[in-house]
This record gives sequence, structure tokens and C-alpha cells, in this order.
Amino acid sequence: MQFEIGGRRFTPAVAPPRQARSVRWGLGAWLLACVVAWPAAAATDGAAGQSSPGQAASWTPLHEFLDRNTGDRGYLGAVSLIARDGRIVDVHVSGHRDLARKVPMRRDSIFRIYSMTKPLTSVAVLQLMEQGKLGLDDPVSRHLPEFSGLQIFTGGTADAPQLAPAQRALTIRQLLTHTGGFATGGQGHEEPTRLLERANLHDSPDLASFSRSLAKLPLATEPGTRFKYDGTGIEVLTRLVEVVSGEAFDAYLHKHVLAPLKMRDTGFEVPRRQRGRIVDLTRMGDDGQLQRDDSRSAQTPGVRLNAYPSGAGGLYSTVDDYACFALMLLNGGEYHGVRLLRADTVDLMMRNQLQGQLDPPVTEFNAGEGFGLGGSVIIDTDKRGRRGSLGAFGWSGAASTYFTIDRERKLVAILLLQHLPNGADNDLPRLATPFYNLVYTTLDAQQDAP
Repeated sequence: MQFEIGGRRFTPAVAPPRQARSVRWGLGAWLLACVVAWPAAAATDGAAGQSSPGQAASWTPLHEFLDRNTGDRGYLGAVSLIARDGRIVDVHVSGHRDLARKVPMRRDSIFRIYSMTKPLTSVAVLQLMEQGKLGLDDPVSRHLPEFSGLQIFTGGTADAPQLAPAQRALTIRQLLTHTGGFATGGQGHEEPTRLLERANLHDSPDLASFSRSLAKLPLATEPGTRFKYDGTGIEVLTRLVEVVSGEAFDAYLHKHVLAPLKMRDTGFEVPRRQRGRIVDLTRMGDDGQLQRDDSRSAQTPGVRLNAYPSGAGGLYSTVDDYACFALMLLNGGEYHGVRLLRADTVDLMMRNQLQGQLDPPVTEFNAGEGFGLGGSVIIDTDKRGRRGSLGAFGWSGAASTYFTIDRERKLVAILLLQHLPNGADNDLPRLATPFYNLVYTTLDAQQDAP
């Protein structure tokens, strides 16, 4: 069993159940729903190495950067999207969709977005909060009784653990902020982590089984005392949505988030007729050559990552679909006349939740980041190490997908690649920081232009 660390590690996939629900897909529906209200400059599908017509010439350095990094020895391909003031101002498509580098990347290419699924799960939870069906500080056991009587690992080994009752209740807010205390790695928590690994939770047939199995395992720390990023607590939230709403999670997400936003190319699996649009998933081989990853979703693109609908990392999507979601949040919870959340709820989502909860109130990744309800929040621009306004919200996915929502600059920036980094010296360079820096440099230049 593998764990997600900072949205950068891959979770093994298992075969999907035969009865799994499939979300409707189709480029025609996407074009009708998402593009017609956008400016003509954003409405034309780009071919590889090209951008939407009518764009400002000042985006050229960003395009050249992406083209260079999707050359013969770089990433297979990339799709980027920039929106300002609620309007898409630039889309660029580079490289190829397949490992053989014969099929050009397209704007409607489908990517595994992994941990960029988490913000959508957060929106589902927050919708139920607005309806009064749950509270962020509710004990999880109020809705999922199996989480009453949790225990803490206090010593011993995985084979002979020493346990004690938890003194704090696990809350929904802690699940959203990765402070639930689960044994998901970290120095000093190796033995309880082994217990979690042995449980093979990602092989669970459904979310109910996942939740029941997890609740039997000891926590590594008291809830609310340590930030440790992982998908485990998010899967509990996914199950909680099912119980509170009375709907299967994939059905709930489709009905209340994806369909209202017309995200027709987003789902936990891809219909066979659309699977030719999925980008190959690569990793770097020991020989320094890109190769197709050996995971199930890489070898059989379009299948579910897990038997259950994973709210922690199970979605496939496209750049335009995800832009619909991000623009909804940028606009305070409303998009093209459809409101998913109240503006004050979006404010809460994008506020650093670790302030006052942890000391120091930052995540394990960067001293300039805090964490909101489903994504990181910039709390110190100097320490962050890349461009972005104070309070900017965003996250990434394990296979090199990235997004940011900067409300001060009225900006959405999305970059989709499809590569699982391994941190080795011969691996491809991470593109997030130079990508964001180029975006902000371009915005500054446009602002200064006469």
C-alpha cells in the first residue's frame, strides 16, 4: 500500500466493480456547456504546439517554456489554461498524448488528476454543511459510529502494539485539514504505519468497508495535533458524504457538482469510446528513458483507480472541465448563474485552517504554506519560494497536474501533465514553480504595458 505525499505519490489501482456508475462524457456536450459563454479567443480547440487564436503576444515566453519541456527528451505533452476576471485568456497545447510521440496532444485530452480530486470532495462536504446536515466540528462518530472509541499507538511494534484510548474526538474539520492523526507515515510513526499498510485499505470493495477497516486501526497521534498529508482521511469524508446524503458518492458528486458545472468529461472512469483521448501515464526508467507506468490505470486507461469512487484521488478530467470548477471558486461559489456554495463558505475553504490549531501553523511541505479545506493556502510569499499572492489557494496531483486560484489577481492557472515523478537525479524537472513564475511575470508585464 502506498500513500500520497504532497499529491506526489501514486496509489495502486484495483479492478472496478461491474456495476460501477459511469459519468457521461462527450466533447460536444462540453463545448456546448462550458465554451459558448467564453470569449472567442478561448473557444477554439488547440493542436499540439499551438495556442488559442487572438491571445496576447506576451504569453509567448510561457508557451516557449512548455514547448521546450515537451520536446523529445521531456514530458510527453502539456495543456495549460489561464483565466483572468472570470474569462479564459490563454490556452496552450504542447507535445504529444502517447509515449510513441505520434498522436498530438489536444485541448480536450483527458488526464488523471489524482489529488486535484480532493477540492471537489471538500465542496461536496461543504454543501452538506450549508444544508445543516453536518458541522465541521462534529465528531466523525456522530455520522460514522465505527469511529467511536478510537485508540492511539503508544509503543511496541506492529506485531505487539501498545494502545491507549484517544483523548480527543476525531472531527470533520480534521479530516479536511489532514490533522486526523492517522498512521500515514512520518518519522517516529513507522510501526503504526505498518499496521495501516497491512490492512490494504485501497483494496476495499467499497467506501463502507474502507471506513470500517480504518476505524479498527490505531491512530499515530491525537487528532488535531499533527498535519500529515494523505488520502486516508479524505476517503472517510467520501464515505461520510454517502451516509449523510443518502447517495453513493459518485452519484452525489455528479448530481451536485459535476452536472451543475457541466463538467461532462470528468468522472471516476472513462467510457470506452472516449479512452483514446487519455494521455499516457509515464515514469522515468532506470535507463533514463520514459516508460509507461505499470499501474492498472496506465496499462488500461480509463478504468477506475479503485473499486470505490475515491474522493482522495480518483477523478479523470480535462483542462476546461477543471477550469469550470476553479472559476466557480474564484467567483465565490457561483458559475454562469449556478451557485454551488455561498461566498462565505468559499472564504472558509480558502482560509488557512491550521492557524491556532498547530504551532507553527504550516504544512509539512513549505514554511510559506498553510492549509485550507481541500488545498494549500499561501501564508508567506517570501517563504513560499514562487510567485503568488497572499491567500492564493491551490493543489497538485501525483502525476504532475497543478492549479492555483489567486483571488487578489482574479487569476486561475492550470497546468496538466501526466508523469509520476520519482525524485531521482535522472527524472524530469518539476515544472510548477517556473510555470507559476512565468504566469505572474506575464501578468505584471501586461499590467505595466501602455
